[in-house]
Amino acid sequence: MSSAQSVQVRVTRRFNASPERVFDAWLEPETVGQWMIGPTVRDEEVLRLAIDPRVGGKFSFFVRRAGEEIDHVGTYLEVDRPRRLVFTWHIDKEGDELSRVTVEITPRDTGCELTLTHEMDAKWADYASRTEQGWATMIDVLVRVLAQG
Repeated sequence: MSSAQSVQVRVTRRFNASPERVFDAWLEPETVGQWMIGPTVRDEEVLRLAIDPRVGGKFSFFVRRAGEEIDHVGTYLEVDRPRRLVFTWHIDKEGDELSRVTVEITPRDTGCELTLTHEMDAKWADYASRTEQGWATMIDVLVRVLAQG
């Protein structure tokens, strides 16, 4: 996906948690179920949550939302704990077109800073602000989950 044919959204947040803890929250099914999907984030039921956290490994976050079953799927392209995680992202029913999510975690004095960049085909440009808001909501929930201990 070349930048001329893509659109990017970016979300940055600071955490009062170690880079390792923030990184691991992306790959531990129990933790993912507390902040990325399910009733703590939006009105949906988690049907299946599967994560194979290695380069080439796949994930599936299968939910029921407003009566519709949605499977968020992807493949891990880079797993560099605790600095960088890169994976493909798409909704299974929307075909084979993949977008790419990069999570970069930088240590800071009192924890770390996470920057998420989601790159998608330019044809999805009308959804960019909705995508950015979705990630912002999820990451804000992650901030709260990790602050609880």
